[in-house]
This record gives sequence, C-alpha cells and structure tokens, in this order.
Amino acid sequence: MNRGVVLTEVGRYGLEEIEVARPGPHEVEVRIEASGVCHSDLHVAQTGWAHRLPVLLGHEGAGIVEEVGEGVEGVAPGDRVVLGWRSPCGRCRWCLRGDPRRCRTPPAAKGRLSLPDGRALAQTLQMGTCATRTVVHEAAVVRVPDGLPPEQACLIGCAIATGVGSVLETAGVWEGARVAVIGCGAVGLSAVQGARIAGAEEIYAIDLDERKVEAARRFGAIHGGPAERLDFVFDVVGRPETVAQGLHLLGHAGTLVYIGLPQPGAAASIDLGMLFDRRLRIVVSHGGDHWPAEDFPRLAQWALEGKLDLEAMVTKTVGLEDVERAFDDLRAGDVIRSVVTL
Repeated sequence: MNRGVVLTEVGRYGLEEIEVARPGPHEVEVRIEASGVCHSDLHVAQTGWAHRLPVLLGHEGAGIVEEVGEGVEGVAPGDRVVLGWRSPCGRCRWCLRGDPRRCRTPPAAKGRLSLPDGRALAQTLQMGTCATRTVVHEAAVVRVPDGLPPEQACLIGCAIATGVGSVLETAGVWEGARVAVIGCGAVGLSAVQGARIAGAEEIYAIDLDERKVEAARRFGAIHGGPAERLDFVFDVVGRPETVAQGLHLLGHAGTLVYIGLPQPGAAASIDLGMLFDRRLRIVVSHGGDHWPAEDFPRLAQWALEGKLDLEAMVTKTVGLEDVERAFDDLRAGDVIRSVVTL
C-alpha cells in the first residue's frame, strides 16, 4: 500500500492511502527514501498556491528508481536519484534561445497518482515527494552518487539548489564581494554556503532569531550585525519590509536578489530616487534558477568533498505521520530542516 500526505482543502491535510499507476512514456516511478519539509510545502498547505486539489505535498525528494516508462534513457531501476522541479522543457522560447534556466514550463508526468475513490491527485511542483512512491517526468530525475545519504541528498532538490543557485547563477557573486542574507532558514543558510563557495569577503547573516544567526556563522557567515554599502543582499523572507531593508543595505551598483515567496497581495514601496542614484538592481531568483541535470551532480560532488555541508542542515528526521509536527517546528524556527525518511 502506498501512502502520502495529501492536501484536500486549503489548511486541511493528512496521511492518505494513494494509488500509483505504472509510468507512461518518458516517465519514471521513484520509491521515495527522503523528503525535506520545506516552507514552500507549508505555503501550499496554507494557500493552495495555484495547485489543483487534492494535491500530494512534497517537492524536495530523493529515492530509488523502481520502474521506467518507454523511451527513458537517462536512468534505470536501482539508480539513486534526486528529483528536480525546475527541469527545463526544451521547447519554450527560453529553452529554444539557449537559456533553459529561465524555462517556466517544466515537463510533468500525466496524472499517474490518485486517491482510492478515483479522484486525480495533483503533485506539488509536479513532484509529490511526501509519499512512499511518486511518478515524475524523466527530465526531473537526476542520478547522484551512492555515497550521499538520502536525507542529505534530498536537500539538493530545493533548499541547496535555491540558496547556492541564487548566489552563483542568479546573482553571479564575485570573489571579494560583500554579501548579506536576510532570513537564515534552510535556503538562507544555503545562500550563506554559496557565498562562501563564491569567495565573498564579507558575509552578513540577518535574522530576528539569534539561533539562526549563530547557525549561519557555522556555515560561513562572518558577521551577524548591521551592514552597509553591500554588493549583494539576498532576501529569503520576501516581505515588503525586508525588501526595503535589503535595498537600504546596498551600496553603489548593488543588487537585491529576491528569493522568498510573497504572501498573496503583498506589495513593496520603492524609493525610486535611491534606486536611480545608487544604480541599484532588483532581480528575482526562481529556485536559484537552477538546472537540475547540470547543477545537482556538481552540488552532490561538493557535498562529498566537504565543500558543501549537508549533514548539518538536517536537524531531525521524521516519519510521514509527523509532517504536521514538522510544519510546527518550521513555523517556530526550531529546525533548519526536518526530513521525512521512509
């Protein structure tokens, strides 16, 4: 019997029996070994976030390929994989002009999941990893080395790819840059690690929770106090007040990288005079603009080499039945990442 955490209406979710059909052409069935509990999942649970209901929660997953559909060539049964929700489609205008990191139409499996009563089950960001098994498009499945534990590997699928990618891909932080990160949860700490990898000279961690600032120091932040005249500020919170704070921290030709998911209807007021006088830029990071097939193997290798610390990102492991408690821990700021293990 397969099970998964299903959102049946906004704010109402629970562990349900699910039906998993065999994969079709260019689709892959994956037995999930680990799934990170992410703020994006909480956002889906609280708002629905444009998903059709009922929807299977989870998008940050790692597991083992169980079956492949016709035409699948990149993976085979038994392969250890991480699932990537930003895989490019290869057909849109951005992909066709050679810019797959800007693709906004990732391919999806064609409705292989359902509830026992026959209702089709949508999948969060076309993944649905808070489950024993899921079926995804082959483009979303990326092999990773066997030596990387699944509870660490799954983080590559969202938190790590988003944070590190925001630094290296979206912003292009250079060696010697002065950087701040506003919001030091899992994505923010990944951005701190990305800034360290990029060779930033100064890395400031900004958070209302002193525990998170201390955690950021362990991952490479040098300062936890006020900053000014910065080259880059990464806003992982995504609120009007943090946008304003980030802009004021920037120096000449500085860049604000907006990462956090906005609440419905949120709007920020921007001082256009300051924007013009300082020649500031505001760029949006969508999942760190990561490209799973290109980035996941590199991130996994960095983890194996000790360049990227995944182990310390996992605060606790929980079961599928504990997702509600994991959401509570997330809201309270008590964890960097809880990971569902199966």
